[in-house]
This record gives sequence, structure tokens and C-alpha cells, in this order.
Amino acid sequence: MTNAAPKAIAVNKAVDDVICSDRGRLMAGLVSRLGDFQLAEDALQDATISALGHWGRSGIPDNPTAWLMKASFNKGIDRIRKAKREGQKGQDLSLIIEDEDPMHATEEIPDERLRLIFSCCHPALEEKSRIALTLRTVCNLNTREISDAFLNTETTMGQRLSRSKAKIKSKGIGFVVPEPEQWAERLNTVLATLYLIFTTG
Repeated sequence: MTNAAPKAIAVNKAVDDVICSDRGRLMAGLVSRLGDFQLAEDALQDATISALGHWGRSGIPDNPTAWLMKASFNKGIDRIRKAKREGQKGQDLSLIIEDEDPMHATEEIPDERLRLIFSCCHPALEEKSRIALTLRTVCNLNTREISDAFLNTETTMGQRLSRSKAKIKSKGIGFVVPEPEQWAERLNTVLATLYLIFTTG
């Protein structure tokens, strides 16, 4: 084993630990700032790949979660700019930047998972889609694990998740906690999701 191997193993473990424990928090913060589920997911994936190289060279940061949040947000902005250059429609970059509070890689990130759960459980989505999207986005289950829970094929579940994210974007579903009088229509989905979390381990 070379001297570099233990360092690479430590970096891989650090990245895996952050994604395993804090993916829901990261996704919630990114969806809140970028306003797009798929963009947030892609940006987090880009930042995760960058972390493997950067942490290997510069060391694991004191706050890996905050580092990934900042890097993911920047990756999201890069994707928006690239789409604009290619003439594609996308998020309003000026609004995103104006709404974004500066964040340093050592700061704690706010926990916005409750808003993310309510967005995933919006009544505009089918109940099955609400549960699946919550399991994927908030609970970090992968598509295969979710498809197994629903006794679907992985391809079918992947298509369902893609349609759900696209519908949230096309209908402009807000990333907000609804008023208390609207909670009842979403709580059943939240409870069903919690049940599936326990049954899937």
C-alpha cells in the first residue's frame, strides 16, 4: 500500500459519511437556494466529485458539510451559466444571487428539511410519487432501494422520480412550509414515508 492510499481511503470515508448523514440537509439548502430539485441533485453530485480531489490535496475541511454546501451552490451557479450560454431556459441567476446569503466553509448550515418534506409531499403529486421523492431527496435512499420498497422496477421508479421533480418545477411549487390548515392533506404522506423508512431500514 502506498503512502497516498491511506489518505485516499480517509477522504473517501469522509465524503461518504457526509453524504450518508447530511444529504437531506444539503439537498434542502440547495433546493431552497437554487429553486430546482434536479439542479440541486446534479450540483451536489458535481461537488461530491470535486471534494474527492480537493480534500485529497488540501486535507479534509473542519466542516465538511458546510464545504459541500458552498461548493454545491457554486456548481449549481456554474450549471445555470452554462445553460444560459447554450441558449437553454433555466433559473433566474440574478434572483438566486440576490437571495443567497454569503456562506463560509466553516459555518453551520441551517436545517431546512421540514420545508423540503412539505415540498415533496405537495398534493399536486400522486401519493406514491410524494413518498418516493421524499425517500430519495430527504432520506438518501437510492432508486433501487425505493423501487424495492414499492415492488417496482428500478427503471420505472427512476422515471417516476424524474417526472415528480419536473412537475414541481413546471408548476412552480414553492419551497415553503404551508399554513397549519393545509397540513392535514400532507401529514398522511409524511407518516407513510416514516413507515417506509423503518421498514426499509
